[in-house]
Amino acid sequence: MILVTGASGQLGQLIIASLLARGVAPETIVAAVRSPSKVTHLSERGVQVRQADYNDPSTLEQAFAGVTRVMLVSSSEVGQRAAQHQNVIAAAKAAGVELLAYTSILHADSSPLALAEEHRATEAALKASGVPHVLLRNGWYSENYTMSAAMAVEHGAVLGSAGEGQYATATRADYADAATIVLTSEQQAGKIYELAGDEAFTLSQYAAYLSQISGKEVVYQDLPEAEYAKVLVDIGLPEGFANILADSDVGASKGGLFDDSHTLSELIGRPTTPIQDSIKVALG
Repeated sequence: MILVTGASGQLGQLIIASLLARGVAPETIVAAVRSPSKVTHLSERGVQVRQADYNDPSTLEQAFAGVTRVMLVSSSEVGQRAAQHQNVIAAAKAAGVELLAYTSILHADSSPLALAEEHRATEAALKASGVPHVLLRNGWYSENYTMSAAMAVEHGAVLGSAGEGQYATATRADYADAATIVLTSEQQAGKIYELAGDEAFTLSQYAAYLSQISGKEVVYQDLPEAEYAKVLVDIGLPEGFANILADSDVGASKGGLFDDSHTLSELIGRPTTPIQDSIKVALG
């Protein structure tokens, strides 16, 4: 029995889709979600849907009954994640699961990104718990940029604070396939996978790709961290989230989102999706 947390989220849904595509019986998959009504399409396919709230240990205890493997998709609530993940780890331990896989961040132990702090705390909690676990240290999702590709083309600019820092991105679907392979393979406990895309790019190169694909000139404008954060707030992002994004760009300038090990493509048995392909999808 494989349980996937955050199963109504973008990555969680893709992991379940990947499990089903690889022939895992739907009745042996548990979709753990805060709001079961959001994933009726999964129950219609035979997947077990169980209510589970990261902040309510009693729901986690019930959801984990009979589960042997857990895919802990990291919470999206930055600032609350360490405590939420601890609740999941405790439930997994109580259930006696044989393996817990966790979506951490690329090179979590040495990452300069502020986002890495809660991932490091979760990794430490996993180690202390004694629960057999495997770390999927995911790099940046291509969608982090391509979701705003149309806006960048419209305004003719990509803004950031990454300098010439390289992003080795891959799509959520690429990372989901990696999670599926790990969840359905033996002897995974204790392993650490540094997962990133095969082809890295700078934001200047990303802007050039947008230009080539859209036929409209797009340039990269590098801004000081505080100025970039202010721009993000001005377009409507919460200040805390804007600061995290700006910090992540600065982290990228220090190599925090680059990896050339090709571990991800080796694990999934195919090249990762090039950013140009993701741009084409995003721009339609």
